[in-house]
Amino acid sequence: MIGEYNAQIFLDLPSGKLKDSSDSTAVEYFKEIVSRTTPRIIYTHNTADRHETHVAVALRLVQALRELGYIPEAFYGCEVWRGLDWVNEDEKVVFDVGGREDLEAALLGVFDSQIAGGKRYDLAVVGRRRANATFSQAHGVDTARETIFAMDLLPLLKDKELSVSGYTEEFILRFAKSVKEKITELE
Repeated sequence: MIGEYNAQIFLDLPSGKLKDSSDSTAVEYFKEIVSRTTPRIIYTHNTADRHETHVAVALRLVQALRELGYIPEAFYGCEVWRGLDWVNEDEKVVFDVGGREDLEAALLGVFDSQIAGGKRYDLAVVGRRRANATFSQAHGVDTARETIFAMDLLPLLKDKELSVSGYTEEFILRFAKSVKEKITELE
């Protein structure tokens, strides 16, 4: 009701099942969900996330979509446990998520059981989003109040031979190259 979603689906699987690449339960769930809903845009965790379960979710979803041969209009891996501010600007997908602070607070409040345990996700999520917006442009005024970053994962579906680890590593290598080039230029 709060987010006015048409549906929200929980897999109700323990992390161990998701992280076990030989267990096809999550892949089969994802295939059924996608087959029944045919989403135009899919948002998931990014493949460079620090949280193992989040990476496993992204991997199982990629596998399911590949097995189905399903290619949505857009497929994004969003930042959660690891921010994506390091992704080169020309590759980073930026979403303006500001302007609805009341809705944001209400949605984050749904996870009160996690917040009450001492992890202030409510503050951290908003802090990262605001930092992303502010630090996006060094020499310009903020154009958004809050932003989140994502990786475009669609190439993983268009080219089934492309390995997820190789695709992710290329982002990292391009970032390392850009840092090295900047330092070399300024030395």
